[in-house]
Amino acid sequence: MQDLKSTVDLLTSITFFRMKVQELSSPPRASTVVKDCVKNCIRHTYNFLFANCDEVYKRESKQQNNLSTTSITDTNEQIDEGLQVLSTTTTTTTTIVGPSLKNLQFWHQLMYLLTCIISEDRERYCLVLSQFPSEVNVGHTSADTLWKLLSADLKDHLEEHSRIPAERREVKSADYMNLHFMVKRFYDTSVKIIPEAKNIVPEYPKWFEPFVMQWLNENDDMSMEYLHNALEKDRQTGFQQTSEHCLFSSSVVDVFTQLNQCHGIIKTLDLHDQLVIAKYMRRFSVTISQVLLGYANAIRRTFEHVGGQDRICSILMNNIQQLRLNLEQLYELMGGAQLDDETKIMLNDLQKQLSDVLDELSAMFVKSIEPTIRQCIEEVYKQLQQIKGNQMNTGNPSGQQKGAEALVVTKPLLDYLDQRLTFFANQCEKTVLKRLLKELWKAVISDLEKVIVLPPFSDSKNLLTIPTAKIEDAYRLLSGELGRDNDRSLSQKQCQILDRGLEDLKEFFHASGQGLKRNYLEKTLELQSLKYALSLYTQTTDSLIKTFVKTEKDQDRPALEESFGEVSIQVDLFTHPGTGEHKVTVKVVAANGLKWRTSGMFRPYVELAMCGPHLSDKKRKQTTKTKSNTWIPKYNETFHFLLGNEEEPDCYELNISVKDYSFMREDRLIGLNVIKLSQVCEQGSWSSWVPLGSRINFDDTGLTILRILSHRTNDELAREFVALKSARRHKEEV
Repeated sequence: MQDLKSTVDLLTSITFFRMKVQELSSPPRASTVVKDCVKNCIRHTYNFLFANCDEVYKRESKQQNNLSTTSITDTNEQIDEGLQVLSTTTTTTTTIVGPSLKNLQFWHQLMYLLTCIISEDRERYCLVLSQFPSEVNVGHTSADTLWKLLSADLKDHLEEHSRIPAERREVKSADYMNLHFMVKRFYDTSVKIIPEAKNIVPEYPKWFEPFVMQWLNENDDMSMEYLHNALEKDRQTGFQQTSEHCLFSSSVVDVFTQLNQCHGIIKTLDLHDQLVIAKYMRRFSVTISQVLLGYANAIRRTFEHVGGQDRICSILMNNIQQLRLNLEQLYELMGGAQLDDETKIMLNDLQKQLSDVLDELSAMFVKSIEPTIRQCIEEVYKQLQQIKGNQMNTGNPSGQQKGAEALVVTKPLLDYLDQRLTFFANQCEKTVLKRLLKELWKAVISDLEKVIVLPPFSDSKNLLTIPTAKIEDAYRLLSGELGRDNDRSLSQKQCQILDRGLEDLKEFFHASGQGLKRNYLEKTLELQSLKYALSLYTQTTDSLIKTFVKTEKDQDRPALEESFGEVSIQVDLFTHPGTGEHKVTVKVVAANGLKWRTSGMFRPYVELAMCGPHLSDKKRKQTTKTKSNTWIPKYNETFHFLLGNEEEPDCYELNISVKDYSFMREDRLIGLNVIKLSQVCEQGSWSSWVPLGSRINFDDTGLTILRILSHRTNDELAREFVALKSARRHKEEV
């Protein structure tokens, strides 16, 4: 070492001598000459090590067992953990000639030797070559030069590997990852600390990008296998809680242990290139989605086979919720709001899909207990039927009587719900409990409407698929005499009691703020539908008919889909300027193309019926004369309808029916349609060929109104309106 110092001193003296003798205008600085000499020496050292790596490594490794003699930071300890997670690189006794496409051992050996060189340069040569302390630092120069040489060679070699298709590479992805960690350790301990490397993002992560992606791709299969094993183990133990305070089972913990481990390896790479990080996180999010959706689907399949086992059902729903919570935590660990848009969208969409699965499981669970709910509601109906009378006691304005009767009526249902919710509260996570409450609320309210207020027909499609039925049969079906075991109707008092009972149900599900919000309960479609049905019970016949006329916009749809002929109609509307009374004049001109086959005489006629409010004391139905054996009859008959002045004309409609008259039997309906007077209001006069359909179309609101009116058997206007709207084309007599 003393000779080396003397040599440098001599080199410095020669440099100064040249400056004096040659009188150079810009002579080289002595420190520059020394630095160049150091670099050349380091290059020769690198080339020698590259050419004789295996031999030198074997000699040096006898003196030092491992790299632990160098300065290892806390970051390196994390890297060691990452290396252990992947797989340890085994030492080999075979001779390593140089870089190979079959293994990466050469680069491990070379970096080991380069680390030794840099360490020696820092600890020994810096103390000797100290003539220019501010300009020449042998340790820094050594690290910088060796890193540049290593980078160039390693980059070229990894590019050769990347050109080989992943499925044909002889080197395992774990080995590439180990080399990645090795390069990171070398850079962090030897290069990162030198001034030349400050504020510079290293490029080496980009060299390993294809191999990290290969590892992530292969990790999918490993993660799914881990998932299946965790689920199978959980299934064999009966989905037990992981602890007294945790309401989920072990499989969800095991699944995220593996995913967090995978993320930990990526994080340990300690990347600074945001583009590379974004690519890895995007690919990792695909793995997360695949694993978690696979888990959710497996839970869904299991759920279908454990119906009635309430404890297991609760655990499985809790598992999905815990899955969502763990995903949120992993999302934040991955970068949260700092993630690129594509990754955020993917993970947010995954969170929504898991939420939908939880909703689906909640609905399945409630559906499994719905038969019991319906039995309780049947008991509610029986209690409701014990309440007689049509009006509440007006002498009790406080409503105490109504409240007391409502409690008696709803007691069977509330007792059952209290039992179920007590179980839910003990077995389910808070979020799961809220989901179950929502599904249970919708089921209870929907069943109240179906069982008590508007019991459905045994075949709800009967009403729309009986073209061969007689008019009176259709009317009987609508009124409940067909297709329903018994006819259920509510008095006004019973409607009020049931409405009060709904308030008790809302308070029960609200649970003093611990359950569902009142605002949510009020806005559910099921409650709005039930309240609307109850409100219709209390409306007059005129009001219900007006609602039907105003809301049913597509009554002519069957005629547009299939026509059985057409009728030429002219309608004129006149409003008296003084009294405001409305008068409608209808002229039936002719019919054309009537589709009707009969074995007897054919005598078609047109029947007109005005529908709307306040017509009970007015003439509502008029007919033309019959025409014999003609399918294109001419009528040219005019009729007048008085509407009064209580409502505007758009609250009325004209029903048109063409029938075949018979003296010995009931007249046969050929076709029918509806003309809205709102069409006439705009111009005061309207005329057209009106197609004839097999029936009148109406939606759920219309059906509700007709079913309520069908219960009013003592109301002539109601009976007539239901008969008009439930009429169907008769079967042809051939």
